[in-house]
Amino acid sequence: MTARSGTQLVDLVVTGAAELLTCAGDAPDLIGRNPGGGVAIDGGANTAGGGVGGYAGRREIDARTKVVMPGFVDSHTHVVFGGDRACEYAHVAAGQEPPAGASVGILGTMADTRSLTAAELVDTAAGRIREMISSGTTTLESKTGYGLDTGSEQRLLEVNSKLAALLPARIVSTYLGAHAIAPGRDPEDWTADILAQLPDAADRGAVFNDVYCDAGYFSLEQSRRILEAGAAHGLAAKIHLDAYSHTGAAALAAEVGAVSADHLNFTTDGELRALADAGVTGVYMPCLEFAVQHPAPLDPRRLYDAGMEVALATDICPGCWTTSMHLAIAMGCRTGGMSIAQALRAATYGGASALGLAGTLGSLAPGMAADLQVLDVPSHEHLAYRIGRNSTQTVIIGGTIVKGAGLD
Repeated sequence: MTARSGTQLVDLVVTGAAELLTCAGDAPDLIGRNPGGGVAIDGGANTAGGGVGGYAGRREIDARTKVVMPGFVDSHTHVVFGGDRACEYAHVAAGQEPPAGASVGILGTMADTRSLTAAELVDTAAGRIREMISSGTTTLESKTGYGLDTGSEQRLLEVNSKLAALLPARIVSTYLGAHAIAPGRDPEDWTADILAQLPDAADRGAVFNDVYCDAGYFSLEQSRRILEAGAAHGLAAKIHLDAYSHTGAAALAAEVGAVSADHLNFTTDGELRALADAGVTGVYMPCLEFAVQHPAPLDPRRLYDAGMEVALATDICPGCWTTSMHLAIAMGCRTGGMSIAQALRAATYGGASALGLAGTLGSLAPGMAADLQVLDVPSHEHLAYRIGRNSTQTVIIGGTIVKGAGLD
């Protein structure tokens, strides 16, 4: 296509959306709603968002009657694992004990994961990630933590790297050797092994170092050593915090500059304010709380009241098998009391904040990566209203159309 007189030729223009949602960090309405707006994309980045009459695209997408918004950023996933825990889920849902030999909990999944080759783990995880991309997720975090020995954790980091090379989604690798105490290991000895693994984790592409601080998992003192040692090797801190008990680890998260604190069920209001002051993003996972019938579900409005940026994540794992950010949005609104605008921001800009990427991803501001989706709904309210439906029609990652627009 040749640019019309007075227009700038770019790679792609999306025009005439019923609603353009920029989800810019400073949007007064949280989502930057712009009826009739569009996006101009060139060189893999957003050149303009809103009025795009001055641009002509080598390729154009007519978004009339549709919503255009950033791709979802899923900031907490355990998407690489072996086997499943369907037997455990079915029995617990019926109020029964799982039978002997059923795969139960983290250690059950550990055994299933260790039994698969790296190629088998890539194949199974890739199928789940393709589902995520199809429903609008363009960036996701992927944690290790189902290996729980040095060799198996290294293999999971290698799987993350292979998935990132294989798939169009942006995949951020997190080392989570501190997911649980390895079976048959003394907690202190296993903590020492984790500390020894950290340099290799950084060499194998991990960006974050995560720890599960809670009763029965890692103590506050062990968590401090793990996070501080990770930082010394260039691994930014994340923390599973206060999911089932109050640990006091919020102060640690603030002190070490954790990028996110996830779960937060038993964190006090004062601690939430301290996390907000430290710039820590709070990650809320309503689908996980539904799947496990959590005894003390988090009220995300407490995070907002404390002044925190909030991210919404699926927490896809064997205990919460969902690839759908659409479902997370619906549940965040209906079971968590979030407004729809809060949920959409949390699934985009908030998710990017929880990965330290809000300067490059999660919104459609000019200069941001051109990761966006076109949804076949007339307004943003439908993302929560049509419960769990995949309304994503077109997905664009780095300016490349990976779903829709005649590709499928």
